[in-house]
Amino acid sequence: MNRQESDILNCLIEEAYTNQRRLVAMSGHSLGVVNRSLKALVECGLIGEHNNLTKSAKAMIVNKRPKRAIILAAGSGMRIHPTNVESTKGLLEIDGEPLIERLLKQLHEVNVTKIYIVVGFMKEQYEYLIDEYNVKLVVNPEYAMKNNLHSLKLVAQHLDNAYIIPCDVWCAVNPFSKTEVYSWYMVNDNKDKKSSVRINRKWELVTVTDYSGGNRMIGISYLLRGEADIVRERMKQLCQETRYDGAFWEETLYQGNKMIVQAKVVGGTDVEEINTYEQLKEKDNNTNYLAAGALAVIKDTLNVQHDEIINVEVLKKGMTNRSYLFECHSKKYIMRISGEGTDRLINREQEMEVYNIISGKGLCDDVIYINAENGYKITEFVEETRVCDPEDEGDLKICMAKLKSFHEMKLTCNHEFNIFDKIIYYESLWEGQPSVYRDYEKTKENIFNLRSYIDKYVDEKGLTHIDAVPDNFLFSPTSNGKERIQLIDWEYAAMQDIHVDIAMFSIYSLYEREQVDTLIDIYFEGKCEESIRTKIYCYIAACGLLWSNWCEFKRNLGVDFGEYALLQYRYAKDYYKIVAEQLDKK
Repeated sequence: MNRQESDILNCLIEEAYTNQRRLVAMSGHSLGVVNRSLKALVECGLIGEHNNLTKSAKAMIVNKRPKRAIILAAGSGMRIHPTNVESTKGLLEIDGEPLIERLLKQLHEVNVTKIYIVVGFMKEQYEYLIDEYNVKLVVNPEYAMKNNLHSLKLVAQHLDNAYIIPCDVWCAVNPFSKTEVYSWYMVNDNKDKKSSVRINRKWELVTVTDYSGGNRMIGISYLLRGEADIVRERMKQLCQETRYDGAFWEETLYQGNKMIVQAKVVGGTDVEEINTYEQLKEKDNNTNYLAAGALAVIKDTLNVQHDEIINVEVLKKGMTNRSYLFECHSKKYIMRISGEGTDRLINREQEMEVYNIISGKGLCDDVIYINAENGYKITEFVEETRVCDPEDEGDLKICMAKLKSFHEMKLTCNHEFNIFDKIIYYESLWEGQPSVYRDYEKTKENIFNLRSYIDKYVDEKGLTHIDAVPDNFLFSPTSNGKERIQLIDWEYAAMQDIHVDIAMFSIYSLYEREQVDTLIDIYFEGKCEESIRTKIYCYIAACGLLWSNWCEFKRNLGVDFGEYALLQYRYAKDYYKIVAEQLDKK
């Protein structure tokens, strides 16, 4: 079918045939085009003698029907002022309605409910859409460095029979349909000097070569499987070249001097792009050398000169600190330096107390140097180490045995880590700014309602690691060929219910519920009482909100933890529901 025949078939799908003049009014084509198209559709077996749809046509309609939508919402928007952003571009409102919600409602009107939203900048603001519209959020961690070509690549497997939509468009009338019979890209009938395409007589989108402008590009598109396959392959090629880091996804549609899809034209006011502003992001000053003060500490602690401190490099940038690897006299060491805002999150005197308590107990290597004022810490570097693989059952058994043996030591200290007090404290660090999550207050209320259940089933408290996550279980080789395991990074350790460590391991590992239950069974050797299991679920919910608040504080300092932050908030909501359902059954 050509474009005109496809349009006429679309009209017959929307409304049973009455006469040719009705088709002229519906399609916008001339009477001659309508007449020729009807004959062609009869000849190819898509309509019968009375212009009714055949079985072949109905089968084709089902095969080409829209099945899903992809909304691109990762970018920050481009505008110079103001320099602080209160809302991401997809949530800008017209008449009190966020742009993205209007798009979602219009998609639902045509029964397209499988919707993927690629997010990045201020991604947490979109989280509420999971509950209200049952969407799936896909996080693009490279949104600040790469354009939407790379956002679309994250959902490339979902391009068949899919609408692709920018989040910052406002549609006066619904541009989507329950049926589509060809792939298209939307432009409007206004001329735009910045446009690179125009519509030719065959309704093809061809490139503009004389810099006179073309039809304004809207960005909404529909792809059937054939064109989706081409886009996927083209995308794979382009994303391998750094010169396309700033490219729009539309680059994948060009083949020679025209697009591989047809044009879909709308009126100038039917679909409008809404311009917004850009928040100037403060970049993390991730230096590759140690500060002068740190060099002085190394010099004095190890009794070396500055020129003997060599091969300094960033080992890792953690969620709380930066770690640097350096070498002195053929030995390697790790220097820890506190990250942004850590002085408000960690009490270094309490940390020193914990290291003194666990010293010599085989839990971790003794610290060479630690300073309670600035958080500097020096330890020896252990070669050929690895961390726990949370997907490996063998590793889990070893790590949980280590954790349990630590708990059974029944160590104590003089300070406590109260989860609910910390939730309030981290919230206070926002300095009056509201949460980025729209339903935060309700979520917080739900979490605090779990407190009474937790208190009921806490038998006793002991020294708890608090940050007993897979990355802090360190495996290293020994002379007898076996591996030694250590539990490192004790800066959050305090008095608490020891079962909190199981919850923390679970949420950092981003476990599903089945994996959480497996971890609990490993720790308790299959003998966990249901009341304790439910209590651990409560901790997962509470700790999810705790670390979500923590991430919001760090985010305000310019440190973004990507999908991790979003998923912690989901743990708070999802596990509150799990606990509520279990208690209702009881």
